[in-house]
Amino acid sequence: MVAHEEEYERVSNPVAVASLLDTLVESGGASLCLEKADARAEPIVLMEQHPKQTLVLDLSSVDYLLSQLQDGASFYLTGQAQGKMLRTSLLSLTETRRSGGRFLCCSDYPAYLDVLQRRDAFRAELRIGMPVTAMVSVPGQEAVRGELRDLSQQGCQLELPMTASGILAAAEAPLTVAFEFPDGTHFEIQATARHQRPDAERNLLRAGFHFGHYSAEQERQVWYFVCEIERESARYTKESQDERQPSPLFASPAGRTNTGEHVGRRDTKRYATPTARRLVKVAAFLDAQILALQQGSDLDSRQLSLYTDRLMDLHEEDREALLFACRCLSPEPLLVRHGISVAVHLLDLVGAGMPRDVRKALVASGLVHDLGKALVPQVLFKAENFEATHRQALSEHVPIVLERLGSCQWLSSSVASAVISGINERMDGSGYPSGVTGESLNELAKASAIVDVVEALRRDRNDRPAKTAQQIYRHLLSHPRQFDPRWIKRYIEHFKALPVGSLVRFSSEQMAWVLRVDERGNPIEVQLAADASAPMRDNLGKTIQGNITEKLGRPVSEIAVSA
Repeated sequence: MVAHEEEYERVSNPVAVASLLDTLVESGGASLCLEKADARAEPIVLMEQHPKQTLVLDLSSVDYLLSQLQDGASFYLTGQAQGKMLRTSLLSLTETRRSGGRFLCCSDYPAYLDVLQRRDAFRAELRIGMPVTAMVSVPGQEAVRGELRDLSQQGCQLELPMTASGILAAAEAPLTVAFEFPDGTHFEIQATARHQRPDAERNLLRAGFHFGHYSAEQERQVWYFVCEIERESARYTKESQDERQPSPLFASPAGRTNTGEHVGRRDTKRYATPTARRLVKVAAFLDAQILALQQGSDLDSRQLSLYTDRLMDLHEEDREALLFACRCLSPEPLLVRHGISVAVHLLDLVGAGMPRDVRKALVASGLVHDLGKALVPQVLFKAENFEATHRQALSEHVPIVLERLGSCQWLSSSVASAVISGINERMDGSGYPSGVTGESLNELAKASAIVDVVEALRRDRNDRPAKTAQQIYRHLLSHPRQFDPRWIKRYIEHFKALPVGSLVRFSSEQMAWVLRVDERGNPIEVQLAADASAPMRDNLGKTIQGNITEKLGRPVSEIAVSA
């Protein structure tokens, strides 16, 4: 740390710089500002950092600035990380390439960060997995229950039910806001409601509160909470070189299990691509929901909404990058990676043209459709012969999930029923749980069944190895009574003969993963593979674009690798 520049404090320690940039990479959000008087900050995506070497940026949203940047124009990045406003040192581009219609660029690495961290402006944000219950007591009304989203010494933001809007609007006197931390710490303070922002899709309300007159002891307590929230949040965002101790406020009492996301236990550096590393958060959420189901809890409606939105945003950002990322989740539990793959491929196959709320229900249902299998006897999945009694026991996972979604009021029940109940049904009535036939199955159920079977056949099982896309297509086409031939045709036409995420051997004897294909299904971007194992960061080579046949030869065969 060196001298202050106006309100900023300069951070030059390499470990601290990398830690703050990691947070920006995780969210992807940053802004670029050219070094000139009238320049304004423009939104870009910070994709990766290689400490002391380079930053990787997606500048597709500011392609009109590329000519200036390529001519050497200096710029700096700004963003918010760990509750702080950051500004990098001046940077310049070192490399620019176009990938699938996007502009991926490298810049030099910042020598330092300027950090805005005034005590009176500092606002600590709570991350998913840091639950703090908030109760708002209104005179003459029943208390409203919600969650704390951020905290400063001047006030806080709460997430409340939409029904709280009218109650807050009618309140005249100061309200009592009470916080309950996971360790049981309870704190009350007087506050005034200042602003409200509805989220109609999630049926929630973001409400801001300003703290009124409070004692010196309360002021010290609030600042303690702010510091501890920041401390705990850093554990979720930092690939720590030093071991950060957990905040005691977020340590669950004995006998109580924390079902938040366990991101701290995942080494995200192992994952092959930036999108795969961002998917880890979704995987951690599903992993936590399996634990919650096993403990008798409902699926978390609010978090399911949040992570569904995150997955949809990744799809809108770069669908092919997301399709390949689904193949890069081999360290995750089977039910988790299967749910993510089904949700992504189902969205990609049928989501175009649907209203957002229907797409959201589709993705959420795909994510959780199989989680109930964690509650049925696991011996079923090891049985060599699948008998009628096994089928009956296995089918019980469907009503379990539907029942545990009972509090998820934003989720369309018709979409959830079509996907979760219909995904295992078959046209000839041989499926489960109800043995529904083709005449009674809706189109979404028929499409879901195709996606589910494809994703299941792409992985090893006790009774058979993983299959290639061509083997899977032949299997589907040979069972026209079970699967709708129209949806089989649509699936093949949409994802092509060598789908994104296929491992291909070329006539040059080199192996490569398909990252992008053209309209005819020809690979136009691939990544070399060191061996025939699931893609991870340490077994991938360079990326090749353009005329793949000219550089690697013609595709000879697909290699089945368990997903």
